[in-house]
Amino acid sequence: MSKDRYESPLASRYASEYMLHLFSADMRIQTWRRLWVALARAEHALGLPVTAEQVAELEAHVTDIDFDAAARREKEVRHDVMAHVYAYGLAAPSAAGIIHLGATSCYVTDNADLVLYREGLRYLRGELLSVMANLSKFARQYKATPTLGYTHYQPAQLVTVGKRATLWMQDLVSDLEELDFVLESIPFLGCRGTTGTEASFMDLFEGDGDKVDEMNRMIAAEFGFDRCFAVCGQTYPRKMDSRILNCLSSIAQSCYRMANDIRLLQHDRQVEEPFEKNQIGSSAMAYKRNPMRSERICSLSRYLMTDALNAPFTACVQWLERTLDDSAIRRISLPEGFLCADAILRLAQNVTDGLHVNEKVVEATVREYLPFIATENLMMEAVKRGGNRQELHEIIRQCSMAATARMKEGEKCDLLSRLAAQPAFGMTEAEMAAVLTPAAYIGRCPEQVDAFLARVEPLLAGASAEKAEINL
Repeated sequence: MSKDRYESPLASRYASEYMLHLFSADMRIQTWRRLWVALARAEHALGLPVTAEQVAELEAHVTDIDFDAAARREKEVRHDVMAHVYAYGLAAPSAAGIIHLGATSCYVTDNADLVLYREGLRYLRGELLSVMANLSKFARQYKATPTLGYTHYQPAQLVTVGKRATLWMQDLVSDLEELDFVLESIPFLGCRGTTGTEASFMDLFEGDGDKVDEMNRMIAAEFGFDRCFAVCGQTYPRKMDSRILNCLSSIAQSCYRMANDIRLLQHDRQVEEPFEKNQIGSSAMAYKRNPMRSERICSLSRYLMTDALNAPFTACVQWLERTLDDSAIRRISLPEGFLCADAILRLAQNVTDGLHVNEKVVEATVREYLPFIATENLMMEAVKRGGNRQELHEIIRQCSMAATARMKEGEKCDLLSRLAAQPAFGMTEAEMAAVLTPAAYIGRCPEQVDAFLARVEPLLAGASAEKAEINL
């Protein structure tokens, strides 16, 4: 690795080998060549002057790309596609004259992009499922473990550790649904000509539109697409890029929310992300255990969410049938978006796989605030004994404020003794303490976790197998 050149940290530090290879120059140009082979094959089958031997020679030279020859040619002609047509012709000389027949540059650039984006989404789907599978185990394990709930990051009613994890999971399920929708809705561009009219192919096929349609069907099917865009200009509609990057942004939003919650909980020592035996938390403060993975998820997620704005800005300024101000920004924003989403999900897998609950701290926090949480139940019991609900509510408010002020001075909570001293309650402190059972204040959390997982876990059944298949 050269140390005197800038290299994107997404490539050098964060993204997976799979994603780096998927968006490599080698994979991109191989995909171009596969597209040229598919075009030649269809043209041969439909009667154009392309021989089976020429198709076979093109097939034999998909992977042996001479990037130096292409670079020299591009320096001369200032056109990357034509430079690679030239380099491909050097490798397959008998077919040099029919490479790219009837096509425009966007035939290879745009169709290749759609292929790569589809494969990237499929890979991210497996990564997303892995995060969800980790959270599913975590939620089931802690479905009935009471923990303090927060609204406005202030102590509220109890929930359970597992129920909170289902909130994170539900966001990810939404992302999975959106990702699947995007995957299912990606059409192929096909070979449509300079302004999308297919005029060059109408000329080649002597006005036979059925053959043009069949050619596009053949090429699309070879790459696993069941349809092409109904109409297009020279490029596929850039709204497709917006849809794709928005999907990646949604994943970032969900992972950010989860990681941010973990950071807050780690501050309270209730839940912690993994921390290796020899990990250093701070160069100066050796005692530190910083949630650096969760912080990195948040950091990268912010980048991805802002990166996703590039696509709608590009989509809205496309002029008529074609303009080239989309090219440079798409070379950066789409691959980097995929690499960033990959990095986020890899980190999220690591965090959720080793998420640790400090149960004693969680229990102590619950106990500290349980008297406040129990006040509604105590008020209902006092009403049953003849009390006035409005008077009791005011007594609770005043006593709670006084008890909280005492706690802020470092003293223990004395809310129950204050309430017991009020004749309107008609209850002793011992009677009040008897209702302070945490499990009585978690509502239907365990049942909600079970119901949620019953719906989600079928989606996770093939997660490991799907991921392994994509990694081949």
